[in-house]
Parts: sequence; C-alpha cells; structure tokens
Amino acid sequence: MPKVGMEPIRKAALVKATIVELGRAGSLDVTVSQIAKRAGMSSALAHHYFGSKEEMFLAAMRHVLTLYGAEVRGALAVASTPEGRLRAVLLANFSAGNFRREVIGAWLNFYVLAQTVPEASRLLRVYQGRLRSNLLVGLRPLAGAKAEELADGLGALIDGVYLREALKLGTPDGKLAAAMAFNYLKPQIKGFDS
Repeated sequence: MPKVGMEPIRKAALVKATIVELGRAGSLDVTVSQIAKRAGMSSALAHHYFGSKEEMFLAAMRHVLTLYGAEVRGALAVASTPEGRLRAVLLANFSAGNFRREVIGAWLNFYVLAQTVPEASRLLRVYQGRLRSNLLVGLRPLAGAKAEELADGLGALIDGVYLREALKLGTPDGKLAAAMAFNYLKPQIKGFDS
C-alpha cells in the first residue's frame, strides 16, 4: 500500500536528482536507474511517477523554469526604472540559483531535447518569448528602435554564456557573466552604466 502524501515528496526528489545527474553527465545519456538511485528509490518507482525518462527531463526543466521565473518576477517587482528592469532580468539569469553547474547542464540538455521533443520545444519557445518580452520592457525606453535588435542580441549572449559555461570546469561566475551582458549594452545605450 502506498504511503499517503509521499508522491509530491518523491517527485520533487526525482526532479532534483534529474537536474544533478544531467549536470554531472553533461548529456542526456543519463539512465532512470541513475536518477532513481540518486533520489534514493527504485527505478520502478521513478517510472511509476513519471512514466519515462523524457518526462523526468521535462519535469526537471519545468522546475528550473519555475524557479527562474519566480526570481525574475521578484527582481522586477522592486525595479522602478527601465534600466533597473533590464538589470533585474540580466542579474536573475546569472544569479547563484540559476547559474550553477547542475542547472547549466540541465539547460544544455534542454536545448538538445527541444530539437526532437515537441513539449520541450514549446517550453523553450515560452521561455525565449518571456525573456525577450522582459528585456524589451527595459530596452524600449532606453534604446528606442534598436530595442528589438538588442533584446535578440542579449538573448543570444545569455544562451552563449550558458553554453560556454557548460563546457568549462569549475564554479560558474555569475558576476562575470552579468558583467559581459552589461558591457554588451554600454556602447549600445547612451548613459547605460553597469
């Protein structure tokens, strides 16, 4: 007989284990058995809760995106100027919670998964659309007609920084990554100061 109330706890443990294993492996070459072992349960139980490895990967990315979205919304809630909004979005992308080894590994694998899995592709489009929209709210008053071009450039820069970081060893440096984004903007926006 299943223990009442254990499902959300076990699912959360499997999601966290999936993120850690993706970060450790650096690829989608992770087994349900590895994930389940890290979560302290059997692979049969992991399959019971998610049905497939693909569903575990998707649940892990939904979790990452949920935490990311909450951090962006929290940062935007205290930003009172267009420049403040822009800084808030960029700093949230490279915060300690979002720009850590296992989350970076999960993002790298998410991009690969989005090439073949429609639900992953949809989640990626939603994320990219929200990022662009959040950047544009800060950029339009500061950059006018160049806002869309700059938003696309910042989106590409963020993706590129994550990709490069996934290929490096050591602890990710979110402050350095944010500084790269600010330095990209300085010559583009008159009066922008990091």
